[in-house]
Amino acid sequence: MEHGISYVGLDVHKDSIFVSVLNWDGDPVEWKQANDSRAPQRLATRLRKVCSGTILSCYEAGPCGYVLQRELHKRGVTCQVIAPSLIPVRPGERVKTDRRDARKLARELRSSGLTEVHPPTPAEEAVRDLSRCREDAKADLKRAKQRLGKFLLRRGLKYTGGSAWTVKHWTWLRALQFEHAAGQTTFDEYLLTVQHRQERAGEVTKELEAIARSEPYREAVGWLCCFRGIDTVTAISLVAEIHDFRRFPTARHLMSYLGLTPSEYSSGGKERRGGITKAGNSHVRRLLIEAAWHSRHKPYVGATLRRRRRGQPKEIIAIADKAQRRLYKRYWKLVLAGNKPKCKAVTAVARELVGFIWGVLAHAEVNHAKA
Repeated sequence: MEHGISYVGLDVHKDSIFVSVLNWDGDPVEWKQANDSRAPQRLATRLRKVCSGTILSCYEAGPCGYVLQRELHKRGVTCQVIAPSLIPVRPGERVKTDRRDARKLARELRSSGLTEVHPPTPAEEAVRDLSRCREDAKADLKRAKQRLGKFLLRRGLKYTGGSAWTVKHWTWLRALQFEHAAGQTTFDEYLLTVQHRQERAGEVTKELEAIARSEPYREAVGWLCCFRGIDTVTAISLVAEIHDFRRFPTARHLMSYLGLTPSEYSSGGKERRGGITKAGNSHVRRLLIEAAWHSRHKPYVGATLRRRRRGQPKEIIAIADKAQRRLYKRYWKLVLAGNKPKCKAVTAVARELVGFIWGVLAHAEVNHAKA
């Protein structure tokens, strides 16, 4: 154990925190305390009493967020938030308690066996939460539409006038009448829920777009919107989720963080590569794969994309055009020559798209550094 450092493992739950301290000059100290508004103050005070020298603490990322980490930092206690999926697990370990978890965190922290999560600032976290709120609103809207559609299908009512949820479709829906009062009430409730969910999703989208036009997001969002398949909402969501691109020294590091690199099981001279790892941020991975589906179409700059590119730097537009041509060739090479399923080809294209995005935003960091 390094001289002069006390390592602290915190097993944090909604109502309690179990603390395990490994001092460099004495026996371990452990206790359990309530997790309330005064918990950080009580914890910092007691740690200073029982710890010898410098205090280094950690806890797993989870539903309790970064509040405890920020409050401990304010009180002079260094605290890391750890990626739970990257904590080493012993084969055959079948007992799990708060005490064991806290001890394990302290031991692994001492041996440098943990991977720290890069915590966002409160402002960055607020924008990220708004982005995820929009995802939830869109998911709720989808479920509401499905419930209404299945209700009508059970009664033999099927819309044949073209695409659903257009003006004509809404006119058709509002004209429907049901024989029984209970059926009419059910239909009215389902239809009202769809309208409410649609308005809610629209309001959140407007707020997100307004943030995208403000500092410090305006420049990065404008550059990302030069890419085909990335609109304003997708761009601000990418920036909000990843928030600090300087922590990725290369594009491969960002690809790995997003879980888009192939898994591998190689041993004893045998090599076997599987599907993508799916580690890291699933929200960003989904957005990138959705954007990558646009690469199956021939390179083309339409009116919408041309409008998004208006006023953007020529070098950024050149990178976006290069990406459009390369990703189109890559997709069809995998599908036709490589005989790959379209979903696998799109995943590979999404991985390469990450490289272009990293290149553009790394360019932004260089410009800010020069300024």
